[in-house]
Amino acid sequence: MTPAARLSAAIEVLDQYLSGTAAEKALTNWARRSRFAGSKDRAAVRDIVFDCLRKRGAYARLELTGRGLVICHAAAKSTSVEEVSDLFSGEGHAPSALVAEERVALISTSPRDSVEAVYNMPEWLSEELKTSVGAGAEAIASGLTERATTFLRVNLSRWSLKNAIGLLAKDGVIAIPHDLAKTALEVVENPRKIAASTAYISGLVELQDAASQSLCEGLPAANRMLDYCAGGGGKVLAYGDKNKAALFAHDANPQRLRDLGPRAKRAGLKVQVLTTEACKTAAPFDLVLCDVPCSGSGAWRRSPEGKWALTHDAFADLLVVQQEILREAAPLVAPDGVLAFATCSVFRRENEDQIAKFCDDNDGWHCSFERRYSPLEGGDGFYIAYLTRPKPS
Repeated sequence: MTPAARLSAAIEVLDQYLSGTAAEKALTNWARRSRFAGSKDRAAVRDIVFDCLRKRGAYARLELTGRGLVICHAAAKSTSVEEVSDLFSGEGHAPSALVAEERVALISTSPRDSVEAVYNMPEWLSEELKTSVGAGAEAIASGLTERATTFLRVNLSRWSLKNAIGLLAKDGVIAIPHDLAKTALEVVENPRKIAASTAYISGLVELQDAASQSLCEGLPAANRMLDYCAGGGGKVLAYGDKNKAALFAHDANPQRLRDLGPRAKRAGLKVQVLTTEACKTAAPFDLVLCDVPCSGSGAWRRSPEGKWALTHDAFADLLVVQQEILREAAPLVAPDGVLAFATCSVFRRENEDQIAKFCDDNDGWHCSFERRYSPLEGGDGFYIAYLTRPKPS
């Protein structure tokens, strides 16, 4: 496919997305209809689509259509309107030629003409961000428009960083250490080759964001650790690689845990999966980690649809769910044990405010540690707080 044909494909995918289809589904639908497209073409079209989703606020200044978004994407990558016109020529599989109004709009409008354009998120969320982080809000919003870095976690109980880098390189995956975590490798070339690499298949490395790895590295040592909102189980596996603890995992949706068994086996770990009732029977635990459902705002580089889909009501519902999970998990913690609360959110109302409310509502509990991970540090945006349960008087 030519560069212009890839733009046409991205317009088609984005129009389907704007009509209500999830971006991944729209990309899959296009790929099935376009058997002629090679792997590099599919990757290029995906990159265009996700760039348009990350920067939708700035790119929608012509109009909120697939064509409008892709014209502005092309303009951002070009040095002149003439370069954009060359791509939008209408020849072959290229998009139809720019009309006079589009050319004028490209020249006369700015990617910073509105709050949504500057922050690339709905205006109410930009206000939420400014309230949460103050003067750094615009820088964080800008950081969330960049493509996410691919990180690997090295299983240091079985392998060294140096050896992992060498083994990955043999399969064409080039990676370098990252400062956020001792276990973290930043993949700088060929991330799409990871799944077929010997290091990945043999369990020597796992895909995991660097900030998430750092969060796991810092968790206190425990004899019995429960990951209460385990999802795919990445955090309990990371914790088990560093700590000789009995490991337990739970999720409100057991289907999310379906791959944990094979992943744990590949990593050489044993993780016992518990139902909600079984958690109560197996308690107490020295450490209970609650990586709660949240806005996902710290990971909007990876999932940019989320910021455009999130509503006021859905956000309010998340705040309620987060408190409910804390109330459910608190009785599972041993006296003097730690309830670790985590989100991949940059919003204060999901982070510090939730901890303050829990401590106000539960006598004796106190926050012994908290830390924000900014997306500007290289990984996703995260928040972690340790709540210590009081000893019986």
